[in-house]
Amino acid sequence: RRAGLAWAAALLLLLLLLAALGAQAAAGDFDPYRVLGVGRSSSQADIKKAYKRLAREWHPDKNKDPGAEDKFIQISKAYEILSNEEKRANFDRYGDAGESQGYSQHQHRQFHHFHEGFYFDESFFHFPFNSERRDTSDEKYLLHFSHYINEIVPDSFKKPYLIKITSDWCFSCIHIEPVWKEVAQELEVLGAGIGVVHAGYERRLAHHLGAHSTPSLLGLINGKITFFHNAVVRENLRQFVENLLPGNLVEKITDQNYVRFLSNWKKENKPHVLLFDHMPVVPLLYKLTAFAYRDYLSFGYVYVGLRGTEELSSQYNINVYTPTMMIFKEHIDRPADVVQAREMKKQLIDDFLSQNKFLMVARLTNQRLFQELCPVKKSHRQRKHCVVLLTGEGDKFAEDYEAFLTFAVANTKDTLKFAHIYNDRQPEFADALLMDEEKYRGKSAVVILERRNNAGKIAYKTLEEAWQGSKEDNFILLDLLDQLRTDPGLLSSETVLADLNDELAPMFLIRWLYSTLDYISDCWDSLFHSNWREMMPLLSLLFSALFILFGTVIVQAFSDSSETRDSPPSEKEETAAKTEKNDASFSKESNRIPKKGFVEVTELTDINYNSNLVRLRPGHMNVVLILSNSTKTILLQKFALEVYTFTGSSSLHFSFLSLDKHREWLEYLLEFAQDAAPIPNQYDKHFLERDYTGYVLALNGHKKYFCLFKPHRSGDEGGTLGSCEDYDSALHTEARGKSSCSPGSRAIKNKLHKLSFWMERLLEGSLQRFYIPSWPALD
Repeated sequence: RRAGLAWAAALLLLLLLLAALGAQAAAGDFDPYRVLGVGRSSSQADIKKAYKRLAREWHPDKNKDPGAEDKFIQISKAYEILSNEEKRANFDRYGDAGESQGYSQHQHRQFHHFHEGFYFDESFFHFPFNSERRDTSDEKYLLHFSHYINEIVPDSFKKPYLIKITSDWCFSCIHIEPVWKEVAQELEVLGAGIGVVHAGYERRLAHHLGAHSTPSLLGLINGKITFFHNAVVRENLRQFVENLLPGNLVEKITDQNYVRFLSNWKKENKPHVLLFDHMPVVPLLYKLTAFAYRDYLSFGYVYVGLRGTEELSSQYNINVYTPTMMIFKEHIDRPADVVQAREMKKQLIDDFLSQNKFLMVARLTNQRLFQELCPVKKSHRQRKHCVVLLTGEGDKFAEDYEAFLTFAVANTKDTLKFAHIYNDRQPEFADALLMDEEKYRGKSAVVILERRNNAGKIAYKTLEEAWQGSKEDNFILLDLLDQLRTDPGLLSSETVLADLNDELAPMFLIRWLYSTLDYISDCWDSLFHSNWREMMPLLSLLFSALFILFGTVIVQAFSDSSETRDSPPSEKEETAAKTEKNDASFSKESNRIPKKGFVEVTELTDINYNSNLVRLRPGHMNVVLILSNSTKTILLQKFALEVYTFTGSSSLHFSFLSLDKHREWLEYLLEFAQDAAPIPNQYDKHFLERDYTGYVLALNGHKKYFCLFKPHRSGDEGGTLGSCEDYDSALHTEARGKSSCSPGSRAIKNKLHKLSFWMERLLEGSLQRFYIPSWPALD
């Protein structure tokens, strides 16, 4: 017998050795190039193309061949090796990808199923978990830290950005993907910026943005970050981006205020734009355009279908059926430029506005405007000259300005820019150009200049006589400009100009006030959306101050009590002390005293859904009982008994939900608790009959998670189950009007057995939490 066992053991050992050698030989014969049908010099694009073609052909869901699964595994393994440059190089050199190839097909299949991409789960649930198989539409939006700091943040002063924080193996990321793709394409066409941050590869950037979970959506404008906290639907995301924009970008224009609006060109030193359209609200495209050009233009919107715009439309001969955009400069009675189109596109608007960013004779109010109007020459062919009128304010100089404006309108050219400046507001600029100040005192002067470098060096020529706008002055200036075309040396004088004062900059007090309001707004938003990492310094300071304050009060109170300790207490004081002592001992024994003699349980309906769940205050939870019409009375009575001792907590609310009305809402939530409600397939005939009565959900509306209590259906606690029918018979019994003490009613009541213990764990915070991306609509 022992000899037989020895022979059997030897034979088994020999078989295992042969199997291992066979698997090793099979692994050694594995050639990823041959599997994918590509050459060793193939590029990554060719390898990827071959992989996609073979994967579609041999996918087990599509190919019913018995060896399709093994073939698909080999294809995936080959692509894994060849798509990784390091593994590919190791295979080319040593015939091995650098990892153990000696697995059997069965072991390899298990490894693939549970490690490399959840192939089986992916095909079953249709979730593209593997990052290589996911949609590549986000690739062009991917952000890196240096790219974000150096390009995206400065660009956010011209357009708002909508940024998504995502990662691999993220259920919620996949859930919002269709909505994100649609909104990203739509907003990008309108002029908004789109960005995607992969938290797995860009942890530094994700931490910098304050995104500590995925998925997260945030907006970026003027370098300021705002998080999105609503349901991820198209309308909410559009409204979120629109709310990022300042509220005063576009002014509503009617017959009553259009003259005032267009006349502000002199005060604001900007052209004014009017858009005539038949939409009752300002289009988002127009708002985004107004934000991009807010430093150069002022924008107004005319709703041509509104009563009170007839005079405006008639004066400028507007076609009410076609969107029309007009630019007004120094003359408000006629537009400087007009564009009409049945559908206003961003490119059309940008081309139109970029050609009309400045007034015909803009006033030099800051250094940036001076640099844009008079750029530094880059070559001989790109010479650009500025003709500047140095004048004063008031009616005394009005004629000089009007004559200069008329000359500028008649001689507009790409190589010439006309501007004017107030001597009193820019004295350093005027003193550097007017050498003989006595000659031009109280008069206007004209200077032709050309900027030579960014340090302020210019070449210039001042008209010898003061500018009065006469015909002789016009001829002299026109003659000089003609000579300048052929003789650049005409600008014989040189000087260095200091930077211009910013005349339109707000006062320091106003800037400080705006900064303070922005900081308070940021703190308020962070406080109410649990952004605790950013709030820790402020909270630490606040709690330190409170600790010092109350510590002082407590020390003072003890010192006062020590002074009065020597005096004997009266009878009333002794009685009060005893009462307080009894109350304290009672509170220690029961720290959760019900406030009422009953449990207030409300039905969760469409009317109170937002207030009782979606907009529930932070820290509050709604405990919801799932019941049906036939089990309502019995389950509510048992539910009230189980949760009565917890009604003393002000943070708990109690509700019930009708399964007959809102089954779809419940099934959507239970999909996120995979062990509680398996996802059905089309062959599950009994899915619509699945019983959820007796389930209890603790819903945290603010943090978007829930805890689940499943009915107690096994075991016999106290003998209540032993004499009761099953649940179906219980329903029939209750429907026939049996008393609440019947076996069927006891079986239904037993569903909530041990609910009080579950409530204890809920308050302790030890229950499993199931997070969802957003609360679904109850209807």
